[in-house]
Amino acid sequence: MITVNLDKLLWERHMKLSELSEEIGISMTNLSLLKTGKGRAIRFTTLNKLCKVLDCLPGDILSYSPDPEGAEIPDDIFEG
Repeated sequence: MITVNLDKLLWERHMKLSELSEEIGISMTNLSLLKTGKGRAIRFTTLNKLCKVLDCLPGDILSYSPDPEGAEIPDDIFEG
């Protein structure tokens, strides 16, 4: 399972989501989806902007832990 640690990074940097949105030019809606883990994808260009503004590495934003036993990855993630 991939976890998005955007809340933690924003808290550590005393930054609001609205400030981050303005800095990187990504809508509050899209950042909110990413922050809550409801986003289905992230562009490398967005990840690059996040790393630049938050002064971090991609692994600081995204972390991995094994899925619970029996959890399935949806097939539709590979559909175009």
